Amino acid sequence: MNWRITPAGPLHGRIEVPGDKSITHRAYIFGAVGEGPTVVTGPLRAEDTDNTLRAVVHLGVQVEDLGEKVIINGTGPSGLREPGDVLDLGNSGTAVRLLAGLLAGCPFMSILTGDASLRRRPMARIADPLRSMGALVDGRENGNLLPLTIRGGGLTGIEYHSSVASAQVKSCVLLAGLQASGRTVFREPSLSRDHTERILRRMGVRLVEGGEGLSLEGGQVPRGCGIDVPGDISSAAFFMVAASTVRESDVAIGNVGVNPTRTGIVRLLESMAADIEVRERTDDHEPVADIRVRGSRALQGIEVPPEWIPSIIDELPLAAVAAAAAEGTTVIRGAAELRVKESDRIRTTVQMLRGAGITIEELDDGFIVHGGARVRAACFDSGGDHRIAMASAILSLMAGSPSEVTDTSCVSTSFREFPETLNALAPGSVTEHS
Repeated sequence: MNWRITPAGPLHGRIEVPGDKSITHRAYIFGAVGEGPTVVTGPLRAEDTDNTLRAVVHLGVQVEDLGEKVIINGTGPSGLREPGDVLDLGNSGTAVRLLAGLLAGCPFMSILTGDASLRRRPMARIADPLRSMGALVDGRENGNLLPLTIRGGGLTGIEYHSSVASAQVKSCVLLAGLQASGRTVFREPSLSRDHTERILRRMGVRLVEGGEGLSLEGGQVPRGCGIDVPGDISSAAFFMVAASTVRESDVAIGNVGVNPTRTGIVRLLESMAADIEVRERTDDHEPVADIRVRGSRALQGIEVPPEWIPSIIDELPLAAVAAAAAEGTTVIRGAAELRVKESDRIRTTVQMLRGAGITIEELDDGFIVHGGARVRAACFDSGGDHRIAMASAILSLMAGSPSEVTDTSCVSTSFREFPETLNALAPGSVTEHS
């Protein structure tokens, strides 16, 4: 599937975006290991999360799919069973890394795999701590690449210092730690997204945060609960950037999750002088807001502080799109993690902007964008990366004539409603064709 993107003038209207992908994955997986039903309201319905739900079913968990709600009838860790087949998680690094932590505590064999892109992504960052806890983990390149074979059970808690700020690694270690004897301590160089901590506390698990890191005692069993999934800020970000870069736009996005560990895109746009308003609503677990963005002023280039990177890692290709529209230079560094996403997102982002006539310098750990030039129409290749496909579409809205985005079927992994949502704000912007 390909898209033809036709610049259709300012974007106007109010939308909501699908449920948060990170929270949906965690709700399904933690619900499976919990005792009693976990009712997940408003989950993301996409290929990545559907694969997670299927994996949970293969582990012997009863699931009731009621459309707007999914009920996970958790078995507790001792009730999971050996799957009868390989667990294929498609394109989702979150799913495979979290499930590895869950399965490390189970006294049976499991095999995890994914699509060609996921089979290129590094897994030693989870295989190493799981082995230190006592699980048997093997795979290609000594467990650095999928497929991974895991034979779990008999774990012992460890103190682990991750070299990267990674919510996936953190969640993997904590899931294993729940099923280990003794205490597990996790440290990371800076705070990664904290959805796991919030959900575990909601399910009655005692976590301790302090100078030594994040710790929990093994043997705790999460209790089933209700989890309301807000709109995904990573999906909302596409329309926030579109509205801030297309003059005279006025877009409102309702019910967006604004967890402080995820709102780097808001901070970045505010720093670039975007006209953005965030109205938070009270929520007991995950903060939620309505966001309004207007294309009423010119953006300004900035140097992004390295400490912002963990909270904006998924939105950095979009940050480059915003930088293309800004006056002056934008510098993004400290983002080497982009090299091992669904694509090498530093390289694919550079290719995207250069294709549109924007001057951008590729760095080992980021890029420098020289903004303010006229965006030209182009044919953009997503490279099978859903975020590059959607970022290319937003960049195309700034061109003077139609552009093409090829290989867009990958968008179904996270946001299959993207074309319809963009067309609701700017009718006629997206035409799908083979």
